[in-house]
Order: sequence, then structure tokens, then C-alpha cells
Amino acid sequence: MEGPTPLFIGRAQERATVFRTEKRRDAAGKSYPWIVKTTGMVNQYYFYCVDGDFGPFFLNFCSYFPYNAKLCLNGHEWAKRQATKAGIGFTPLDNAFAAVDDPAGLQDLCDTLDGARIDALLRKWLAALPHPFSPADRVAGYRYDLSILRAEFSLTQMLDRPQSGRIFFEQVIRDNLDLGRPDQISLIFDRRIFHRGPRPTPGTFRTRVLTDGVVPSLHVDYKTSRIKQYHKEGRALRTETTINNPTDFRIGKRLTNLPALRQIGFTANRRLLGVQRLSHDPARGAEVFSAVTDPNLTTEGTRIPGLRFADPRAQALLHALLVFKLLPRGFANRDLRALLAPLLGKPPETISAGQMSYDLRRLRAHGIIQRIPRTHRYQLTPAGHEQALFLTRVHDRLIRTGLADLADTDQPTALRTATRAYDKTLDDYLRRAGLAA
Repeated sequence: MEGPTPLFIGRAQERATVFRTEKRRDAAGKSYPWIVKTTGMVNQYYFYCVDGDFGPFFLNFCSYFPYNAKLCLNGHEWAKRQATKAGIGFTPLDNAFAAVDDPAGLQDLCDTLDGARIDALLRKWLAALPHPFSPADRVAGYRYDLSILRAEFSLTQMLDRPQSGRIFFEQVIRDNLDLGRPDQISLIFDRRIFHRGPRPTPGTFRTRVLTDGVVPSLHVDYKTSRIKQYHKEGRALRTETTINNPTDFRIGKRLTNLPALRQIGFTANRRLLGVQRLSHDPARGAEVFSAVTDPNLTTEGTRIPGLRFADPRAQALLHALLVFKLLPRGFANRDLRALLAPLLGKPPETISAGQMSYDLRRLRAHGIIQRIPRTHRYQLTPAGHEQALFLTRVHDRLIRTGLADLADTDQPTALRTATRAYDKTLDDYLRRAGLAA
């Protein structure tokens, strides 16, 4: 075969919408054939190809009348090839760009992807591939025309702090579980939704959180269309609007309607980000926790150990510091030693001045205390007081108490009872579903 050639050809039997004839009888009892629309298991032929402009794509032909066909392509693959041809440097990400040398230039290129280019791709490969319509059929006027079965429009935002990205996204999920409500979804798609009256809006409006392995994703349904948002490769926030039926937005399915669908899809992505809210910045909280508990480096390159949350000495230091909050003249090395020793169960004389200097240096390096100028005395910083108070209360009243409740096998504590009830309910549910617990 001359010209473009496919990389792989496959055949499969799949259920498809087809037209068949069935025998009917008229009033006189005479039989006649009648064409009916139905479904059937028929052969489907797949051509997996690589195009110089569009990259990998596939064409699927149904072998039964009316010989439907499907063209599936990825606009991102087209954009990558056009950027390479235009000399625009980029760093690839799975189905996205992690970085681009000329974002405005790349956007101008992307804006040129239209229905005419997609139609030209189809005509180019129909001329090279075998398909159900013979040359005589095409001369008689039988030809393929393109309509939009499904279109996906995505927005990928790279995170400047990828290590905090999942913490951030999981908080976004928790704070936005009501996005699927009609009053919220109408803001995202700029459509009024009616629940009552003679013509209520059909379709499903809901929010779902799905988990693939350990990666959660947020799904917002509007009629048959959907927005999906997830943490991509630990580096980016990905928002995808998938339009499964253009008539959800009173738009036809012909390829000429692609610009209108493009406007709806990209606008929905932006509107979703505008509607979403956070009760707090979890990435900032993770950063503060790490600043206290992780080691850090001084400007001279010296490593200062962190105040590990579960370390008894670190907890004893934070407890002792809270006593000095209201002392206007602060505290000295020996003052802290006198309070720290009983918390560790030691006599004060067993803790040397050098050991206390080491602890004071750690506290200063992590911003918990500061030295009073021209003295050897120290005082709590405002942030240090808040952090010490919070970390000690969480350790004593939540974690230690909660774990003690779970470990108490002699008494039916509230936490242990609730844990066992949850486990039993889950086991019963799995048993009814026929799954192993």
C-alpha cells in the first residue's frame, strides 16, 4: 500500500447499533421485510496509526450496516508535534506540558486546531485504508462525515511545591463535596437547572470521590458530562471536562460545533477553580510542621536536628517552654533545666549545661525561641508559643489518649467500640457483596 500505513490492525467482536431486517405480515397475511434499528455482536476492525501531524490515533470500522466508524485522536499529541516543528522548546508531562519556553506561541498554535484539520486527517487516511464503502459507493454519494461523540478539554497546572500537592488536593476534596449540587454545578457550566415545573432539567448532578490505588480523584457530574480533577504524577493539578453528549448544552454534534464545545469545556475548567474553596491552606500547615520537626541547615551549612514530634525530650522541651510565656525577662539556661529534668524523670544535676545549650540552639534554629539582645536569656516567639501549645495538646490529649483507648482491652472504650463496629459493618458489607474480607 502506498502512502500512510498503519502500525497495527486488530479485529474484535463488539456490540454495536445496527439495522436488520425482520419479517412482518400485512393485513392479508402476506410477509414483507422491514428494517429495524437494534444492537448486535458484529466484527469491528481497528487501524492503529501514527500521523506526521497528529501522532498516534486509531480508526474503527463496523463491518455491519450502516458501517459506522470512529476516529479517536489526541489534540495534545498534535500540539507537541506542532511545537517541535515551530522550534518551541517544552518539557513533556503525561498528556500535558510541564514547562514551555514560549507559552503564548504554543497557545497560538493550539488555537489553530479546528474541525477542518481533523476532517483533513480523516480524508487523508480514508484514501489509504480499506473501509466498507467501495469506490462505486463513494461515486454514488456514500461517504463518511464527522460528528462529535465525545470531547475532552483539560487544564494542567504545575505546582511550585509538588511535595505538598497531594495534601493540598485532598483538602480541596474535603472542602468541596457539594460541587455537584444543582446550585453549584449551574455556576460551573453557566446553565440554569430546574427541579420543578413542567420541564425539569434531566440528568444526574452529583459529586463523587473515587480512589485508584492511593490516588483520589474528584468527579462532578452534569447530565451525561463530567469534570474530573486529580493530582497528576505528584506534580500538577489536573482538571478535565469531558462532554459525552453535546446536546447536554443544546449544541449539535456536527464537527462544525467544535469551537462552541471548546469554549464550554475550557470555561468549565476555569469556573470549577473559581467556585472551589479551602477552609485553610494544608500545604502551609505541612510546611510549618516540617519546619519544627525536620532538621534544617544554618547559613554556614551546619545541620541542626529537628524537634521530632514523638520524641519525649522534644515534647518535654515544648511543655517546659509554655511556663515561661508570661515572664517579662524571659528565662535562662538553668531555668529551663530546672523544669525539663522532672518532665524527663531525671534530677536537674544529671542534665549538663552543654546539653541544655544544645537544646536551646535547636529551639532557636526552628524559630521557637529567640535570644533577648545583649543577654543570655531567651523568650518564646509568638509563633513558637502557638506551635508549642498546639503540638503538646495534640500529643497529650488526642494521640496519646486515643491510642490508650484503643489499647485498653479490658474496658469497652468509646473509640474502641466505634472502631470495632466499623470493622464489623465493613466485613458484613464485603460478605454480602461476595468479596473476601
